[in-house]
Amino acid sequence: AAIEALEKHDADAATWVIANDRDINDMEQEISNLVTLTIATQQPVARDRPTTMTSFIREAALERMGDYAKGIARITVRIGEKELLPPIRHILPMTEVCVDMLHRAIQAFVERDADAARSIPKEDDQVDELFNTIYRELMDQMIANPGSVDQANHLLWVAHNLERVADRVTNVCERIVFVVTGELLEIDRTDDEWFADEPW
Repeated sequence: AAIEALEKHDADAATWVIANDRDINDMEQEISNLVTLTIATQQPVARDRPTTMTSFIREAALERMGDYAKGIARITVRIGEKELLPPIRHILPMTEVCVDMLHRAIQAFVERDADAARSIPKEDDQVDELFNTIYRELMDQMIANPGSVDQANHLLWVAHNLERVADRVTNVCERIVFVVTGELLEIDRTDDEWFADEPW
């Protein structure tokens, strides 16, 4: 929804995304409270792995993905009606890969499918390639046209937020494997934390 708002210059849709992030935050807090209450009152046995479930909620970062969407929506409001720079054409396919990864990761969690969880992060390479393409094209754009610097920086943050979504999905998949098998899996991926998360 955030990317569609960006591509359509739809400030109202972007505002809707920003507002709905509060609902995601509230749901995350409600789930955390329920997990804590379950641990405190029902004394679940080890096989229930309650601490793993808590880790899934807090660290697999579904709530954080909502923050990334909110950041993209805020950028949409800042850009306004200005024509988007050509590298925007790579944003939609990048989004489609990220969203597909996330949907299948959630399905793998629901179905406790460790094999699917192991395979999904491989697609992060596609996201990284698209990010690198966007980065190079935006750098070229800024060099060729200094007046494009502000929007190029905004779009670079959009691409970064999408790339971080794919990384968070990888975190989800690692925790699914642990929930299902007890295997502590760390899937290799590029560490690109040279951005500070969410300046918006």
